[in-house]
Amino acid sequence: MDAFFDPGSVAVLGASNDSSKWGFWLAAGALRGAERRRVYLINSRAASIQGQPTFTHLRELPEVPELLVISVPGPTVAGVVAEALDLGVRAFLIISARVPDAPDLAAAIRSAGGRLIGPNSLGLVDSSNELLLAWGNFTPGTLAVVTQSGQLGTEIATLSARSGLGISRFASIGGQSDVRAAEVLSTLVDDPATTQVALYLESFTGGTALVTALKALRAAGKPTMILTTGASSAGARLAKSHTGSLTSTMDTVDAACRAAGAIRLNTPGQLVELADFFATGWLPAGHRVAVLSDSGGQGAIAADTAENWGLGVPELSQDTGRRMSELLPEADHIDNPIDLDGAGEKNLDTYADVTEALLADPAIDAVILSGYFGCYGQDIPELGAAELAVVERLGQVVGEAKKPVIVHSMSADSQAVTRLWELGIPAYTSIEAAMRVLAHSGFYAAHSGRLTDTQDLTGPVTPWGTGYAAARDVVSRAGVPVPAAVSLGKGREPAEAVPDSGLKPPFALKAGWPAHKTEVGGIVLGLNDLAAVDTAYADMVGRLGEGEYILEEMDTRDHVVEILVGGRQDENFGPVVMVAAGGTETELFADTWLELAPVTHVEALDMIARLSCARLLTGWRGRPAADVDGLAEVIVAVSRLVAANNDIAEIEINPVRVAPGGAVAVDALVVTGENVKSAE
Repeated sequence: MDAFFDPGSVAVLGASNDSSKWGFWLAAGALRGAERRRVYLINSRAASIQGQPTFTHLRELPEVPELLVISVPGPTVAGVVAEALDLGVRAFLIISARVPDAPDLAAAIRSAGGRLIGPNSLGLVDSSNELLLAWGNFTPGTLAVVTQSGQLGTEIATLSARSGLGISRFASIGGQSDVRAAEVLSTLVDDPATTQVALYLESFTGGTALVTALKALRAAGKPTMILTTGASSAGARLAKSHTGSLTSTMDTVDAACRAAGAIRLNTPGQLVELADFFATGWLPAGHRVAVLSDSGGQGAIAADTAENWGLGVPELSQDTGRRMSELLPEADHIDNPIDLDGAGEKNLDTYADVTEALLADPAIDAVILSGYFGCYGQDIPELGAAELAVVERLGQVVGEAKKPVIVHSMSADSQAVTRLWELGIPAYTSIEAAMRVLAHSGFYAAHSGRLTDTQDLTGPVTPWGTGYAAARDVVSRAGVPVPAAVSLGKGREPAEAVPDSGLKPPFALKAGWPAHKTEVGGIVLGLNDLAAVDTAYADMVGRLGEGEYILEEMDTRDHVVEILVGGRQDENFGPVVMVAAGGTETELFADTWLELAPVTHVEALDMIARLSCARLLTGWRGRPAADVDGLAEVIVAVSRLVAANNDIAEIEINPVRVAPGGAVAVDALVVTGENVKSAE
């Protein structure tokens, strides 16, 4: 990839003197690096471009350029590339849009041993290597931007410049017809100029390689912040199970981010906002925040905002409470949030004293200082020196505590606010921004990435059958408990099968082939004897026709919670596993959590805890707690099964009935790749 980011020579085909054209900006940018590399400008109608002599054709160059930048009308690109390949060019940056048959063009370049970024790229920038092959100007800095949307990437670069971060490397990869995001990200792992990475993607093709690259960046201590758009519904329409229909592209991207140790954000502004924090502040060890304010109203708003962002505002410990009483003897509100109640105006050192005491509390992970602080020197110049002295002390106590302090100040650019940033104390003009950054940084700190263990997975379970009986067999062999059962149909009547089966009533009778049995009347519960089974079986065959039927021992345990456990092959990221509120209302509640598969027992427990219905499993309203560990083992088994068997397109157990005595799967669906093809 050095040919793209530090070529020894570069040629710009389509260079121009017209500042309204791409060729002008590419030529001007290339010439800025002329002391580092040889630059050739090609234009068939101009003798010189921006004072530099030009060449009429590519074949007239004195050497084969290491990188060829193409900015000509799209329909002419293929011919240019063919000529360049014949001459020996092997690295192409294609700015041109509307290039016909771009995939075929990329394939031709690859088959010749070359590589391509583009078409429809906005360009490449490497500040350290004096490479500027893009429209506009880029401020050198430490944030790398890899983007499918050139203009959105430029917005990130612009915001980054305004914030003081600047850009280390910029890569607009267009449609990823050849070079993909994962390859560019991998070049940043050892790039000394890059400390953080911004990534915008619309397509996650090759997602497993992307996760690997993101993990490498996390291991190198380089936070990656991701933007993407949309959650395609196409996959949901084709899904044969709730596991497919209840999860979106965005759910899978979020699972990939957690596995890789990256974080997804919603807007360029949020991304740069968090990048500023990463460049400055300490990461929180948890979500427990102390709110310190010089205004009761602002403190209350801060506490509410914290909880809206999933942060906790806990009561202070007895020791910290006593220290607050000593520091604020006249204040009325010294729990959390803490109102200085005028103490700050009487003695500015109080801000630092209280912050230091809060940071010393092991039950506090971060402090938010909200209100007027930062405005004293701006509004009352004679207090400027005293306020700056408090800022210096805050910097000292934060450095010693190694916990984040974030300031919400009513001033945007006072000397105190500027110095806060310099000392590693981020300062924002809105409490929403302060809490948002704290929540996002806390999420990032809590998800450092995980190893996806592919060793000792459940082996292949082929040959496949179809229907519920085959699915029962698959999950049972994977280690998931199922009820005792016997098959009926195909000439085998209840009178023949039941007496010798050893099954104990009550029974459940199920049609073996419908994916969702309840909707078609394919399940009857509470059959207490053979006569009832005979009647129900005759009725069901009369309505649904001949086929395979399953008679099971019915699970009659008390205090059962129904949970869905499923897995599928994601087209981009490979195997995933999902847990959700189960039963016939699963789509109504849409209470789900998804991770890349396989998962460990600990990770499965975390998945369960993420569900809103998790409280039902832990002893809701005095009920005994269900066997959560047993449910976790089912999740682990399904995750390992789908990870080890690419033929499993979708697998679902709904419900898993979880009671104090264990977890039992009472319905299952397995959709294989072959089944999917036939269904389509």
